[in-house]
Amino acid sequence: MAASLIIRGVGKCYPGKDGTPPLTVLENVDFTVPEGSIVALVGLNGSGKTTLLRIIAGLEPPSHGAVEVRYSGESPATGHDIGMVFQELGLLPWRSARENIEIGLECLRRPAEERRAVALKFLEIFGLAEYENTYPKALSGGMRQKLAIARTLAPCPGVVLMDEPFSALDCETRNKLHAFLLDVWSQRRDTILFATHNIEEAVFLSDQIVVISPKPSRVVERIPVTIPRPRDRTDPTSNTIRRHVLHLLRDVSSGKKG
Repeated sequence: MAASLIIRGVGKCYPGKDGTPPLTVLENVDFTVPEGSIVALVGLNGSGKTTLLRIIAGLEPPSHGAVEVRYSGESPATGHDIGMVFQELGLLPWRSARENIEIGLECLRRPAEERRAVALKFLEIFGLAEYENTYPKALSGGMRQKLAIARTLAPCPGVVLMDEPFSALDCETRNKLHAFLLDVWSQRRDTILFATHNIEEAVFLSDQIVVISPKPSRVVERIPVTIPRPRDRTDPTSNTIRRHVLHLLRDVSSGKKG
């Protein structure tokens, strides 16, 4: 069941070491990812996108502010409500494709028969059924990416985070996975927040683009993307949004805005 994600005034400051000053990475970051939507978090390399995702996922605490996951406006949820696709994927090389998908379900202490049934269903949906017993090293880059996404979706988290999920892939494979992800999302309507520095990717996939500044990162602008799906990458409106995002990034990197 999809949920909404609310980021309220999140900041992150790391203390200095050996006489160095503290490093402020995030500064009062505020935005919401509506239930069932796809939101792109766009910023230059090193702008704190991964740090923010790790805070949202509960992998490290914020210095201030809060993150909430809400189901239909109810009180904040806790526990296994957020799943994450890491930039490095994090597939376990000693486990088969099916066994990798089962990891989240094992953490939830689901019975073995249920875990297997769910994993097989996802392998079928993701076009990996014939690779059930194959280990990650024997899969192509695109297949490993699919496997990482399937592993994250299998426990049905309320919110899905993706950290530069397609950055290591060639253009053709990346575009195919964009279409594949949208196809899966159209059937499930997961709430997805993904970090990227690829503006074209952000415009093609998302319902909203959240642009953040360089460190200390803060939200510069929230840009709605209302282009009907399926989208054409060469559509004039797409080009207009891409240019606007690019100009925002140029301005904040040069200190002209934000």
